[in-house]
Amino acid sequence: MASFKKPGRPVRGSRTGRPVMALLDLLGRRWTLRIFWELRGENMTFRALREACEAVSPTVLNQRLHELREAKLVELGAEDGYVLTPLGRELLVLLEPITDWSSRWAKTL
Repeated sequence: MASFKKPGRPVRGSRTGRPVMALLDLLGRRWTLRIFWELRGENMTFRALREACEAVSPTVLNQRLHELREAKLVELGAEDGYVLTPLGRELLVLLEPITDWSSRWAKTL
């Protein structure tokens, strides 16, 4: 299974693999942000995540969860499925201003 490119290694748009570019590469992968977003409120099993993401294939969902776990943004809880890690929750808080900004931006278009 392919893994995400860790900081320090070339990623899309960056030969240096700066941490911010590695993060944006990870988050820019198909379905990654949707999966991350669905985990914002509660723990979810694989099946619940698949239902919430509607059209994602089980293979892609499994791959993205693997990448998010490897990135230490998501972990598999003992009984209640997948959950954001403290690092993942911190990132979620940091994404809130971007969400607000994008709403204002959309109104200008």
